[in-house]
Amino acid sequence: MKQIVSILLFTTFIYSCQTDSKPKEEAPPETKTEITETKSDEWISLFDGTSTEGWRAYNEKTLPPGWTIEDGALSFNTELGLEQDYKGGKDIIYGAEEFENFELYLEWKLPKGGNSGIFYHLKEGHESPPIVSPEYQLIDDLGYTEIHDITEYNLSLGYTENPEELKPLQKTGSDYAMHPADQSQKVLNPIGEWNSSKIIFTPQNVEHWLNGKKLLSFVPWDEAWIEKKNSDKWKNSPDYGKYKTGYIGLQDHSSPIWFRNIKIKKLP
Repeated sequence: MKQIVSILLFTTFIYSCQTDSKPKEEAPPETKTEITETKSDEWISLFDGTSTEGWRAYNEKTLPPGWTIEDGALSFNTELGLEQDYKGGKDIIYGAEEFENFELYLEWKLPKGGNSGIFYHLKEGHESPPIVSPEYQLIDDLGYTEIHDITEYNLSLGYTENPEELKPLQKTGSDYAMHPADQSQKVLNPIGEWNSSKIIFTPQNVEHWLNGKKLLSFVPWDEAWIEKKNSDKWKNSPDYGKYKTGYIGLQDHSSPIWFRNIKIKKLP
């Protein structure tokens, strides 16, 4: 009897060892969790040249008059006006989705004396985008002041030296009234020709690019950023730049402007 029991125990031990030595099978592919969010290497088209779907006026529900598709470009076409007698249309936003960390790419062109801008982290419910949203400045660096008298405006900001001239913080590629573009790196195509711009935003670093050249970088919301914000144009705008997510916006500054190939890539 003892011999039979011993044989049974030995057989059970051998079988257990063989079972444990077999490699464990992976879970079937269909049981793995699917990632449904947009991957960081996927571009989202905000404007493809054929439809204005998703675009509307800031604080409104429809696209305002004046913004149309012209030869595959999203265009605002109006008679050029003076800043001091501003009678343009309305700033617009891509209202289908808010974005947090991103890489934004678009192409644009201006007429002589033109002025516009690109907003991000823009929230509605405020009087206007500039008092809330950082702005990638777009302007005719060379010809703007030949059409517009900005002397009074610059004096109101405390620019007493050559107030009739554009200041570095007001030129194309700058983080408007915050961080100036590096003029030594700027390659700005002549008026009427297309330029490309790129904004990269993460909480660790923000970059502005123009025609393949990096013009500036800064860390958002650090001590240096707060000091800049509180020392110049935005010192009386408590909501400026505070939002960490928001809409992409385009500025109508009473001058014609053309945008195309607007796309964005979400970043971690």
